[in-house]
Amino acid sequence: MPPLDDFERHVIEGKGTERPFSGQFYHHTAHGRYLCRKCGAPLYLSEHKFQAHCGWPAFDDEIPGAVARKTDADGQRTEILCANCGGHLGHVFVGENLTPKDLRHCVNSVSMVFEATDAKEDVAPTTALATFGGGCFWCTEAVFKSLQGVLQVTPGYAGGEESTAHYRRVCNGDTGHAEVVQIVYDPAQISYQQLLEVFFAAHDPTTLNRQGNDVGSQYRSVIFAHDEQQIATADAFIKALSQSGEYSTGIVTELSAYQTFYPAEAEHLDYYAGHQQQPYCALVIGPKLEKIRHYFADWQK
Repeated sequence: MPPLDDFERHVIEGKGTERPFSGQFYHHTAHGRYLCRKCGAPLYLSEHKFQAHCGWPAFDDEIPGAVARKTDADGQRTEILCANCGGHLGHVFVGENLTPKDLRHCVNSVSMVFEATDAKEDVAPTTALATFGGGCFWCTEAVFKSLQGVLQVTPGYAGGEESTAHYRRVCNGDTGHAEVVQIVYDPAQISYQQLLEVFFAAHDPTTLNRQGNDVGSQYRSVIFAHDEQQIATADAFIKALSQSGEYSTGIVTELSAYQTFYPAEAEHLDYYAGHQQQPYCALVIGPKLEKIRHYFADWQK
């Protein structure tokens, strides 16, 4: 994506707001999808868009995993951000009964770009979500970003409250949060079963609240399942792995129903790619990534 201009930085990075009724996408009705202006990640489909007469583009749904939520600085509204880069999009509202979904994403036009498609083309989302915790999220992010069919990997926190979903707070080990990655993937290219294979190969599922020298409940082995099918698949996988005898000390991986995911701070995004010479990255993440690339060579990008 081209660099942001001053006004785009004001809105997307400074959490500003464009004037109502001024955005280029307010009356926009073309067929296609809306992407993040900052990083190009897909956010919304044209079928999600509706006229709310509020002065800004409105959507009553999102592409799975595309949008993150957090309490706004005013302590009352819910801010929405690009889950990939953390860019400010706008706010989300419920209880207005404007569509059957009773949801309104109120988005600044300047936070988006549009990608047109043929009206006859099926643009329904074909992605799915997976959320795993296997120790430091710098490691797990690097591992899953290397796989074919994985479209997006976002490090973050799951298992605790929004008020404690901050790196330094989570590092205390008493928030209930685990360091996790949320994965947007294409099931036509890689299955949930395959993601589980990589997940268990990339960490030690037998050490309680610990991965190597990283100690604390935030480093626990955990799967947050997004639906009943994921629960069944993960449960069967763990049972089969336990019965294989590969792990004589027993598997301690938690299997929990997914509730909420909180994206990590911007400095943690794609951490390994930007810090490969840092000792932790070179000594811990590098060898782990090479192992995964060796054992799953056919699945690499």
